[in-house]
Amino acid sequence: MNQKICVIGCGWLGFPLAKELLKLGYDVHGSTTSKNKIEHLKNAHITPYVIRFSLEGIEGNITKCLLDCKTLIVNIPPGLRKHPESNYIQKMKHLINAIELSTVENVVFVGSTSVYADDVSFPLITEHSPTSTSKIALQLLDVESLFMTNKNFKTTVLRFSGLFAEDRHPAKFLSGRTQLKNANAPVNLIHRDDCISIILKIVKHNIWNDVFNASTTPHPTKKDYYTSFCKSLQMAIPEYETNVVSKGKVIDSTKLVQLLNYDFKVKL
Repeated sequence: MNQKICVIGCGWLGFPLAKELLKLGYDVHGSTTSKNKIEHLKNAHITPYVIRFSLEGIEGNITKCLLDCKTLIVNIPPGLRKHPESNYIQKMKHLINAIELSTVENVVFVGSTSVYADDVSFPLITEHSPTSTSKIALQLLDVESLFMTNKNFKTTVLRFSGLFAEDRHPAKFLSGRTQLKNANAPVNLIHRDDCISIILKIVKHNIWNDVFNASTTPHPTKKDYYTSFCKSLQMAIPEYETNVVSKGKVIDSTKLVQLLNYDFKVKL
């Protein structure tokens, strides 16, 4: 094939994604924020670039990183939960400016279902459901819009639920904790393998200018799911406040399942 594709953000999700793209015959350019990971990417036959985003601009040779690439996968965790004061919009504007000057025609933007608000009614959330008005959600939505409305390239947004894999599962963080809230709220998670498979399908079938929710099924309550998971691994069981009203949502991935003819690999 020898077609070039770029993965901005070759971390926990982006690195295994890049390796799968290599298996399909792509020449893969990949970015990292750490110079220490350059050899790691090189050893995997990924052409590496150190790229960092700030309010002032882009540090690193983004022009060369995007050179001759037709498709770009943007996988940059916004980090807004830890740093809500961060201006994610401005950082992504710098990237969009660089894309406009490149050969990139198609973009997969890895987003989040956190753009939707939780509610006591546990609403079924489709791509047309109302979105949250929180500061974090508004930043994420503004960035999605910047990509989707740009006429220089086509963008498909993938709103993933909470990502997990065997080496990174939220139950391990919750194990042994007490006074947790939202005991009866539905769980919305998606395995990393499913994220990768979905991205590959989007690229392979050229599905652009669209938005998809992606969350595996079923959606057990947090208390039931994390209690069962911790028991299965003989970990300390988390304790929930069951006398407090729970808020949550159920992410509906029907659109993705039907259009991509997709069956989630890992169920809850």
